Amino acid sequence: MAKVDIETMRKIAMSFAEVTEQPHFEKTSFRVKQKIFATYDVKNNRACLKFSLVDQNIFSAFDNTIVYPVPNKWGLQGWTFVDLSKIKKPMFIDMLTQAYHCSCTKVKKVKGNFLCYFIFFIWLL
Repeated sequence: MAKVDIETMRKIAMSFAEVTEQPHFEKTSFRVKQKIFATYDVKNNRACLKFSLVDQNIFSAFDNTIVYPVPNKWGLQGWTFVDLSKIKKPMFIDMLTQAYHCSCTKVKKVKGNFLCYFIFFIWLL
């Protein structure tokens, strides 16, 4: 299984349009249009991604010991932890891509990327 680390996350995140990398407290954040869509926590080898609540539920259904809502009010807003020591790289790429799209579309919300969800559920099988 390919390991997901800060270099992998950086490479994927920085491949998206208009993304900047900035410090955020003791973490590294990735932003689009000044909005954080992902952070990386070196100490816990964990990412925190911003999803819609629907996306959060779908990704958490995969395995809630690997992908789970932040256990406070931020989790109720779609912020989701991902254990990078256990997640498969293709799955993480899909998750980071969805977090990016959720954050960079303000007026025209992504109504649901059904192809992405279809591929995700096929991948689970």
